Amino acid sequence: MSTATKNWLALGDSYTIGEGVPLFDSFPYQTLQLLRAGGMQLQAPEIVAKTGWTTGELIAHLHEHSRLLPQYDFVSLLIGVNNQYRGLSETDYAEEFQWLAEKALQLAPGGKVAVISIPDWGVTPFAAGRDIDAICLAIDQFNGINREICGRLGIPYINITEDYRLAGGRPEGLAEDKLHPSAGIYASWAEKLATLFAGT
Repeated sequence: MSTATKNWLALGDSYTIGEGVPLFDSFPYQTLQLLRAGGMQLQAPEIVAKTGWTTGELIAHLHEHSRLLPQYDFVSLLIGVNNQYRGLSETDYAEEFQWLAEKALQLAPGGKVAVISIPDWGVTPFAAGRDIDAICLAIDQFNGINREICGRLGIPYINITEDYRLAGGRPEGLAEDKLHPSAGIYASWAEKLATLFAGT
């Protein structure tokens, strides 16, 4: 492994910024600490993410506002829950996610891109009174789209959704807002991502 300091771009929405927990408990920063503890020289992640963003809004920001470096050693992408929550088109999601995945590959030539699956917010107290089965089905459909695109493009895919369905609704799995994951949940994502990035 090169001793040069590596860099990382984290693209996404509220799950990437760690809504509801301190920044250092977000999965990008927990991943950072794991990789540094393993001896990797790695800059703090450049996070381009905002609570509520859809794929289209992330793309718009990348076009209009974001000043990215020419390339990165690592790019992570977790996006789509707000497309599902707002009832947006799966066809549009497929087109926009494909654009984002291809953009990630362009930004990490010779590096590593990783996609994390969409968590199922239907297991949280926030979903009380809603059709939880319908949410589950829709999340699976959106994840089916991003997983298929990753397979076609050769992008490693980290499936956290099934484990999240088991733990995400428990008190210890929730941030104070009763919707977003706790630091412990993010830690489990960070372990998977760190393992993948460390193998680069």
